[in-house]
Amino acid sequence: MLIAECRVLSSPYNQSMSAHSHHPGQQQPTPQPLPGVNAIIAVGSGKGGVGKTTLSVNLAIALSKMGLKVGLLDGDVYGPNVPLMLGTNEQPKVMSENQIAPINSHGLKVISVGFLNPGDKPLIWRGPMLHSIMKQFLGSVQWGELDYLVIDLPPGTGDVALSLIQTVPLTGAIIVSTPSDVALQDARKAIEMFRQMKVDIVGMVENMSYFVCPHCQHEIDIFSRGGAEKTAKQFGISYLGAVELDPEIRKSGDGGSPAVLKGEDSPHAKSLFAFARNVVSRVEELKATSSESVIQIQ
Repeated sequence: MLIAECRVLSSPYNQSMSAHSHHPGQQQPTPQPLPGVNAIIAVGSGKGGVGKTTLSVNLAIALSKMGLKVGLLDGDVYGPNVPLMLGTNEQPKVMSENQIAPINSHGLKVISVGFLNPGDKPLIWRGPMLHSIMKQFLGSVQWGELDYLVIDLPPGTGDVALSLIQTVPLTGAIIVSTPSDVALQDARKAIEMFRQMKVDIVGMVENMSYFVCPHCQHEIDIFSRGGAEKTAKQFGISYLGAVELDPEIRKSGDGGSPAVLKGEDSPHAKSLFAFARNVVSRVEELKATSSESVIQIQ
């Protein structure tokens, strides 16, 4: 099976992993840039159920529709929903020199465990296996030239996020939360994790922020409202906008045809495109700041 092959593929990333054991006190590996990839953005959350994958998929496609070259890495190994949301179950091919060709879907280059292990059979893996598959997806996939690689992380602050941070230098992280106090409590943990790991925060986005009644057009705050913006201000990070609780966004994701495919003029995609444009502006700020720091050091 292809998934078995992917476990043992050899690459510089896997070799560095083999040399790196997880014994306490051993020096951590230095993150290695992905050749040809301009910006690597992790999309995380403190808890599940906040729509992180929905925003990751729509963000990636929106960026592509804005004329950028985009890849999408589904890092949620236990719940890989990206294939369903993109409407494809194609299997990636293993090429020469142990390289993996990503799936092309809706203008994106995509990889997901869901392509390798389709259906309802779970992957019951410990940390080292998760570390290995992230190394594979980053180092052995033929990403080529990309403006953005969007990485959809699993909920929480565990193995996959740590493996990612240890493997490649992230341009920054996006924190997704609903406005409820429960979601925000866990989102704050995600913010602190990225800060402790010295990863820049692109910003925070509030998903399921409000619901517009289709009859009277009144906005209803089902999960409260504005909590993510307040939290962003509290932590001194950028607020990337609010995405409404829209049944059409859910239906389009379940149907494999994400809302942004209908274009920026679609009423169901406006807030998603606004979010994507805020991400681009913020990433450009981060990269400019990083360049200035390098110049000053030299």
